[in-house]
Amino acid sequence: MNDDFACRAPDVPLGTAADALEMADEFARVAKALAHPIRVRIVGLLLARETCLCGQIVDELPVSQATVSQHLKVLREAGLIRGEIDGPRVCYCADRAALERHIGLMRVLWSAHLNDELEVVR
Repeated sequence: MNDDFACRAPDVPLGTAADALEMADEFARVAKALAHPIRVRIVGLLLARETCLCGQIVDELPVSQATVSQHLKVLREAGLIRGEIDGPRVCYCADRAALERHIGLMRVLWSAHLNDELEVVR
């Protein structure tokens, strides 16, 4: 790799250095939240339904209620799902707007990576 390539600005505008760092922090937080297969499954279950799920999540997974609760907490803290109190239970829904924002962030990062890869080929 030559020095000109290593020092050039990315083709995809990322804003200021502070913006880029904030975006990287957000992406890392979401990636960490989705780094467990049970959490990926939970997000998939919630996306597959138009309504919120209350107790049914546990029935769909091969883990205990306590484990599901911990995974839901991680996803909620990462902003990927929302919990709404419904009497004695909490019903969970995918936060579709947040998930779309994170998908867009991934596209920006991936586009920057692809642009870098194409530059190497040239």
